Amino acid sequence: MRLLIALLAGAAHAAAIAWPFSWGLAHGQPVWWLQALSVLSLVLLLREAPSWKSAGAIGWAFGTAMLSATFWWLFISMHTYGGLAAPLAVLAVLGLAAFLASYYAAASALFVRLRLVRRGGGALLFAALWTLAELLRTQFLTGFPWGAGGYAHLDGPFSGWPRVAGVLGAGFVAAWVAAALALAERRAPGRTAAALLSAAVLTAGLAPPALWGGPWRGWSVEPGASTGTVGLTLLQGNIPQDEKFVPGKGVEIALDWYGRQILDATTPLVVGPETAVPLLPDQLPPGYWEALLQRFGDGTDRAALLGIPLGTFEAGYTNSVIGLKGNQPTVYRYHKHHLVPFGEFIPPGFRWFVQMMNIPLGDFNRGAVGQPSFEWLGQRFAPNICYEDLFGEELGARFIDPAKAPTVFVNVSNIGWFGDSLAIDQHLLISRMRALEFERPFVRATNTGATVVIDHHGHVTHALPRLTRGVLVGEVEGRSGLTPYAWWVSRWGLWPLWGLCALVVGVALWRRRRR
Repeated sequence: MRLLIALLAGAAHAAAIAWPFSWGLAHGQPVWWLQALSVLSLVLLLREAPSWKSAGAIGWAFGTAMLSATFWWLFISMHTYGGLAAPLAVLAVLGLAAFLASYYAAASALFVRLRLVRRGGGALLFAALWTLAELLRTQFLTGFPWGAGGYAHLDGPFSGWPRVAGVLGAGFVAAWVAAALALAERRAPGRTAAALLSAAVLTAGLAPPALWGGPWRGWSVEPGASTGTVGLTLLQGNIPQDEKFVPGKGVEIALDWYGRQILDATTPLVVGPETAVPLLPDQLPPGYWEALLQRFGDGTDRAALLGIPLGTFEAGYTNSVIGLKGNQPTVYRYHKHHLVPFGEFIPPGFRWFVQMMNIPLGDFNRGAVGQPSFEWLGQRFAPNICYEDLFGEELGARFIDPAKAPTVFVNVSNIGWFGDSLAIDQHLLISRMRALEFERPFVRATNTGATVVIDHHGHVTHALPRLTRGVLVGEVEGRSGLTPYAWWVSRWGLWPLWGLCALVVGVALWRRRRR
């Protein structure tokens, strides 16, 4: 029965990140209270676990259900577009979820093994162990932090925390509050009052001003200000994924449609999605590349950011964004740093697996962390490609020098690999979280959605319908300033969170040895 409840609680956690149903709540939106309730249920199960081994099994069941229900859409890329047999695709998704769930199993087992549940400090210990599991998932083996608990808190009483502590810090606080409530003793009024007081302080301290006043919400290391408004055109080609890289089909459609929209755009900036131009520059039809360079050459008042592959056979290839503008001696280039395992590089020992699929894969070269922004009309546009916006600590490297920090983030993506699934909604929420953390607007140009403009408060201001071919014309207001999160993550990455959580666990170990 405990394992069944753990499975249900894990599935509820996945639903809290992006509500998957069309009834009851807004489809594709986060549900903060459901995430907290899910974690609270896990702590209640661990509280009654008869042994640390049983606790590990509970944590593993919770994590496996949570993760497989979060990124089940990987099945679509492997089976529908990759041609992998359905049973093998299911096993692959479950295998990845089960492996990553081992972090939560270890955290749960250690939580019970330390036996501080009924001695005070248990809530803080659980939050530290939960966050260590999330950190391992974020950084170990290139990292896959999709569906981290903090993403449920774009709205609600914990939404003030990302700008101070990032998405993982928000998840830490939410886990602390949930555990404090779950571990409160009815027979110990003083301990219960302390638990409720800590929950109230953590919840209200940085909450949105409209809800609780949020006295620290306005605090910034360097207060932000508007850097002006720029009109832009975002392109969404909606080219079928099974045709996108096929000569005579998707390649010709992309070259024709994107080419016409890029040349005809009238706004100061036009943005095309990942691999909007699906060929290397020297593979393009005669005159195509020259027309682009001429359109955005000297004396023009237009600029473009376009996804395109670059490189040579000898030097290797990159998944890149080029920037074109007048009075620029060379073409701006951004090269993707955080590559997708099995998609853009093949992990050692797994070539046999990718050979079972019919997906155009390759080993790409990595770009550097913290590459320069594309400067245009007083703004610094910072590109990132596909799921790079999952890694806030890497985007944060651009803020080490406030004078060169981005004023606008630009994400170019192709989520067509995952069909009409929650992957589109989840990725939009990820970009919204980055906007909250850094208080920067986020522009997204994608193949199938979500193509949107997000302001520096994380609100969508302009949007195209998903899975349609269209052009989104809008404007974005750049921002300056430095949030507390941007300040510390640009200097130390996620090491302060690692250190805080390790310190809490270390104190718990010391207390246990003294017993």
